Amino acid sequence: MPDSYDLVVIGGGPGGYVAAIRAAQLGMKVACVDKRGSLGGTCLNVGCIPSKALLQSSEKFDEAKRALAVHGVKVAGVELDLRAMMAHKDKVVADNTRGVEFLFKKHKIAYVKGTGRIQRPGLVEASLLEGGEAVLAARSIVIATGSDSAPLAGVEVDEKAIVSSTGALALEGVPGHLVVVGAGYIGLEMGSVWLRLGAQVTVVEFLDRILPGMDGEIAKQFQRLLERQGFKFRLSTKVSAARNGKNGVALTLEPADGSAGGAAAETLACDVVLVSVGRRPFTHGLGLEALGVALDNRGMVQVDEGFETNVKGIYAIGDVIRGPMLAHKAEDEGVAVAEILAGQAGHVNYEAIPGIVYTFPEVAAVGKSEEQLKASGIAYKVGKFPFSANARARAAATTDGFVKMLADAKSDRVLGCHILGPDAGTLIHEVVVAMEFGGSAEDIARTCHGHPTLNEAVKEAALAVGGRAIHI
Repeated sequence: MPDSYDLVVIGGGPGGYVAAIRAAQLGMKVACVDKRGSLGGTCLNVGCIPSKALLQSSEKFDEAKRALAVHGVKVAGVELDLRAMMAHKDKVVADNTRGVEFLFKKHKIAYVKGTGRIQRPGLVEASLLEGGEAVLAARSIVIATGSDSAPLAGVEVDEKAIVSSTGALALEGVPGHLVVVGAGYIGLEMGSVWLRLGAQVTVVEFLDRILPGMDGEIAKQFQRLLERQGFKFRLSTKVSAARNGKNGVALTLEPADGSAGGAAAETLACDVVLVSVGRRPFTHGLGLEALGVALDNRGMVQVDEGFETNVKGIYAIGDVIRGPMLAHKAEDEGVAVAEILAGQAGHVNYEAIPGIVYTFPEVAAVGKSEEQLKASGIAYKVGKFPFSANARARAAATTDGFVKMLADAKSDRVLGCHILGPDAGTLIHEVVVAMEFGGSAEDIARTCHGHPTLNEAVKEAALAVGGRAIHI
């Protein structure tokens, strides 16, 4: 007889493990099937956490080399110990994954190390990593298998010279020339790491701008700041082929619109190529086709407002369903689906999910961009405030960037906020909370902010919506 559970979660990433923990808190008997053998999914193992460790370490290295003198701190003979940096990154990953496993034990969640497949509604079969099979019966099944790197036609990833984000986290040395294909979050973050450590970095992007989907004004200024740091950009350009040889990789570049034909192709030589052109939902091998689970044209699992698929008793969350492929979005969905299964009113506000690029300076956004508001025909007001006019930013010598707030022209309700600057990823959450409660720019503007803080730039941008910023 199979082991019986109230809930079986397939996938132990941010969505899956959070769903399992919340369900256990609500009194359910829970099992989580995960094939990696290390909980936390892509995020904890080869994504968010190790990349942020390297971003932090490389930022400290760069600061010691370039940015401390203005503060009267003279440092000579700064050297890179890449092995120690990677060891720190690996320890951070191990500590976090072990922490999730501890939480599973605390909440008495059965952790099944293996590859899960749904035999039929209410029954999951797991091919165990140690060999053999396990069969788990469940009243409900949640698919939380995440995503993997999207391939690029004509470019074969070997995780040595041509790498995905996984390989970019574990290079054995600093490449002389790194080419990043794709100017999204992941590509710019990993490009920043290796640029700070000494690589020449060229970003090749199919579109005519970086950070597709982000506010255009923010993206344009951000590109200028990255170019000042040493990034080179090839926009409106596609990579049609990659040839890996003894002396590195030769990329074939062509105009993105194809207007000039093959005659316009050129070769770009480099040591390492990072392919970072997006991610795709991972649903292979789950048995969804045989079950008749509906997928959209991008291969995403289709669900209703309660995260249930068209097959009763089978649910899906995270990167395999609609919405931004972000760990915190998956976590909120994990909590929501568990609460729905417990008869509560689980809910995710997709209008108030922040997106953050952890470069320096950081970029953070929540809600609508100015372009989206224009396209929707929504009347809005804009308030901006530069960090160059913020006392705390001046003291820290980190004055690049600005805060941009967008509010409804009639109601003053905050519709979006976009921040380019120091600690943008932290500052954005003040606006996230305001938007979650339907707050206005006036609400933020009239809230007392400590002085001197970076947060005052958010307040001033809110004041600027009404044309009454104080310090500009």
